[in-house]
Amino acid sequence: MKKLMLSVAMLLPLAAMAREVSVTSPNGKLVVTVCDDNQQATYAVTLDSRQMLLPSALGFKADFGDFTQKLTITGSKNAHADHTYEMRQVKQSKMHYVAEQLTIDFENAKGQKMSAEFSVSNNDVAFRYLIPRQKNDNPKCAVIQSESTAFRLPDGTTTFITPQSSPMVGWERTKPSYEEGYSIDAAMTARSQYRQGYTFPCLFHAPDGWVLISETGVDSHYCGSHLSDYPYTIAYPMVGENNGNGTATAGIALPGKTPWRTITVGTNLKPIVETTIAYDVVEPLYEPSQDYSYGRYTWSWLIWQDNSINYDDQVKFIDLASAMGYEFCLVDNWWDQNIGRDRIVELSKYAQSKGVSLMLWYNSNGHENDAPQTPRNCLDNSITRDREMAWLKSIGVKGIKVDFFGGDKQETMKLYEDILFDANRYGIQCIFHGCTLPRGWERMYPNYVASEAVLASENVYFSEGAAIRQAFDLTLHPFCRNAVGTMDWGGVIMNKFLSKDNKSRHTRKTTDAFEIASAYTNQTAIQCIAMQPNNLQELPQQELEVLKAIPTTWDETRFIDGYPGRYVVLARRHGDKWYIAGLSAQKTPLTLTIDLAAYGLTQQFTDQVDKKGRITGTAVTPLKLKKGKLTITMQPNGGFLAY
Repeated sequence: MKKLMLSVAMLLPLAAMAREVSVTSPNGKLVVTVCDDNQQATYAVTLDSRQMLLPSALGFKADFGDFTQKLTITGSKNAHADHTYEMRQVKQSKMHYVAEQLTIDFENAKGQKMSAEFSVSNNDVAFRYLIPRQKNDNPKCAVIQSESTAFRLPDGTTTFITPQSSPMVGWERTKPSYEEGYSIDAAMTARSQYRQGYTFPCLFHAPDGWVLISETGVDSHYCGSHLSDYPYTIAYPMVGENNGNGTATAGIALPGKTPWRTITVGTNLKPIVETTIAYDVVEPLYEPSQDYSYGRYTWSWLIWQDNSINYDDQVKFIDLASAMGYEFCLVDNWWDQNIGRDRIVELSKYAQSKGVSLMLWYNSNGHENDAPQTPRNCLDNSITRDREMAWLKSIGVKGIKVDFFGGDKQETMKLYEDILFDANRYGIQCIFHGCTLPRGWERMYPNYVASEAVLASENVYFSEGAAIRQAFDLTLHPFCRNAVGTMDWGGVIMNKFLSKDNKSRHTRKTTDAFEIASAYTNQTAIQCIAMQPNNLQELPQQELEVLKAIPTTWDETRFIDGYPGRYVVLARRHGDKWYIAGLSAQKTPLTLTIDLAAYGLTQQFTDQVDKKGRITGTAVTPLKLKKGKLTITMQPNGGFLAY
């Protein structure tokens, strides 16, 4: 295959030959090569001459034409991107995106046209399809029926992925809700649990490095997608999602474009953890109606469950938030029935008198699954939604948690967008649960906060098996789920037992230092600290002081050390203060030596053990470095914090 630098003039007389064009990252190490060999459009990715993705198919089928075969490159255009922007609610506050860009024009056997646009920074590839109007300026609208977009990883690659659920299954037929378990270091050829492929993001350990695949920029103009079973291609939503409502394809106006598919690569895990590509290639869709604030929230439902949704118990959790200096208190499902709207007005006034703002739970709909919780049928249409948002603003509520979406169809993406846009008009922030992965939404929607989209903390309450698995999960997510979007895990749990009396049901399997450090390794701008009122009397004073001081917004994030599902150590900066947090899911003590000379740290918060290695509590001690390095031992299911 002959490699050519292309122009339209050069291409025309070479119709029988394969065309190849490439784009190289600003530092010259990451290369994407696009080819039309055998009239099959492909792209390949190398990093430092290491093959990260083998030649993989490009293309799609639309209702007006087939762009999966008999494609010919007809031209290309290069561009350079260099822009800065600021965000307060993700892993970094000041972004500087520099990339080399390449747009490749294709034509199929019928002379119909489409383009593939690539944006390549030093460790990230983002690409999408551009679809023009065709001959005679038609069609002006199209249905994208499927994609051949593929991701061919080298032989020997292992996977860190979670299956896509079948539709309309699980509790009250609410799936898929991105709440399945992960497998690690599994073979690529293994079939997914439900035979429906895998949800984004998907992390892979290739022979020469790491690859994280996801997508960004999905809004009301497209559906969300996921990976098929091996061999991996882009898969669209299942027809049965959301009780069959809405199409499983994407309808777009022409000229139009698809969302960005993203590929982050590295010879180590640092680029995976630190990537900001989900935000770099998207833009805000509207202006924030106000300067939104962030912080911590208390939440009765996690341990006290439905019976706690009454006025008196919510007062206790408002008082808890106030005592800890936390900004919010979340009132969960059934509040409209068990407390009533009139008393919610009173409760909001009481919270504000204590320096706390309420957030309220909502069911996203009433016609797409069987989830019975109320308030229901309030947010799924513009009339009732506007009325509800106006009422929330009038009583001083600052945020909502919206649950039970169950699908990736374009209709559902439109519902997310409509809720966010209407909420912004009234100064209300949004957290989503029972939902899809956020795809650049922190930048696209300024009042968006976080999504669950993970097998989260409520399962630690429901099941001892989930409690046993918690350390594994939280040492995995910084490398995959939380690497591409904010994650509402749902709580730093300080009760020893998963019960209101803190004496019954199963125990928490993680140490206190693990739980507190997880507030630093999990990333979301409004974070649940799932303390209980009894914790104010039961926890040591030094733990309460550390819990009071947890920041939730970050100016910088650095990967220090770790391996998905085993352990993780991250550095985060808030203002001029650095915090180093570590978690371990190991069954034996894990000793690490970490270079901390650059961070200006003075104290460490760790698990305390006796001479037999039994955990006896926690300790706050001066930080002692030797030649700028700290040797730290994390206990099984334990953690540490240096600050």
